[in-house]
Amino acid sequence: MIALIGPIPAQLFVSVVVLLVVANVILLTVAYLIYLERKISAYIQDRIGPNRTGFDFGLPGLAVLRGKLGLGQSLADGLKFLLKEDFRAANADKGLFTLAPMAIITPALIGFAIIPWAGVWVCPSFSLLGLEIQGGPVHITGASVGVGIIYLVAVASMGVYGVTLGGWASNNKYSFFGGLRASAQMISYEIPLGLSLLAVLLLVGTIMPDQIVRHQLEHGWLVFSQPVAAFVFFTAILAEASRAPFDNPEAEQELVGGYHTEYSSMRFALYFLAEYAHMVTSAAFFVLLFLGGWDLIPFVGTDTVVSASLLGVLLKFAIYFGKVLLVVAMMMVVRWTLPRIRYDQVMMMAWQAIIPLSLVVVVMTATMVYFDLGSLWPMLGANLALLAVVLFIQPVLPHYNPNRRVPLYGSRFCPPLGQHARTAPVEPIAIEDHPTRSAAPRVA
Repeated sequence: MIALIGPIPAQLFVSVVVLLVVANVILLTVAYLIYLERKISAYIQDRIGPNRTGFDFGLPGLAVLRGKLGLGQSLADGLKFLLKEDFRAANADKGLFTLAPMAIITPALIGFAIIPWAGVWVCPSFSLLGLEIQGGPVHITGASVGVGIIYLVAVASMGVYGVTLGGWASNNKYSFFGGLRASAQMISYEIPLGLSLLAVLLLVGTIMPDQIVRHQLEHGWLVFSQPVAAFVFFTAILAEASRAPFDNPEAEQELVGGYHTEYSSMRFALYFLAEYAHMVTSAAFFVLLFLGGWDLIPFVGTDTVVSASLLGVLLKFAIYFGKVLLVVAMMMVVRWTLPRIRYDQVMMMAWQAIIPLSLVVVVMTATMVYFDLGSLWPMLGANLALLAVVLFIQPVLPHYNPNRRVPLYGSRFCPPLGQHARTAPVEPIAIEDHPTRSAAPRVA
């Protein structure tokens, strides 16, 4: 049977290995990204965060594995989710309630398939378990296809189905509002995401993921020549992943927990893991487009420094994945730095600011490429000029103020004619601001 198969192309073998390895690396990374976010939030809030749980499981014989850094916290969280009660509301849609977590975790774990992790490697011919592997140049990616970029955008947009289904199937008004918010937010911010991506593709002239990295190896990272597009893209992936300050679909102060209010146990854990897996995939996409992929130092080119051996491939993968972790850490810092934007402001910002800005970026990029001015310095100058124009015209644009005072006759803001509304206290003890001294006169 094996003899009838014939030699297996090295690209097929490497693609299968990359898919299996990277999928498990992402799952392990997602578990510790939750730990990392808890530590980052603790440092920002001047706390300690997880620092006790190790791998001793409370057993005296394993006391040597007791970790002061709390590295066993992720394992403890996983065990907690496995052992918790799996509760489902009585009137929830049983089928869709179970399907929704799977519908959100699946797109998050298959989007990385087209990411070029380490360029091209010349694989030698060898045999493994009776199979003959035919050597040759191979791309270190799960799928080296021409529609890779389109595939990644399409897969990323499928994650909203899990949110919407979970919100509707829970039969909870707060969950339903969360699903509606997620759908509207996803539709709105997919437009600037696609437009900023289009600006990059116009400048690079290809839709092949590895060729986008090759262009940056030769001409420098696109974050320098397209900073406005990079900012728009980063903002869009935050909104797509429902990360703060765009986490309105799960706003605790307004919607209890949003679309996952009724979820518990591993169903809730799948939502939690999907959010971080989506962050990893989005960060990998951002690194591909704007941070040079596996290129370590801009304007140098890692391929000219790192050898084409298997060790060089592993080094390139480490560089790429390290950049991904830095971008994810940046997302976490943004979450614990900026307050949540009100939902009407989220939609206003998309349709009145981000989308028009991304349209201008596309037109500007197309014009610069048409006149053969797509190199670093002309594009950087055009982006700086665009920022200057935006800052100049922004103050004169009409502004929508949803917090304006509505005149209500008889209130302190709109008193009756001839009257003056006084709301300040008049009692001396109420006016007194000293913490220990009384306003009452002292008796000698």
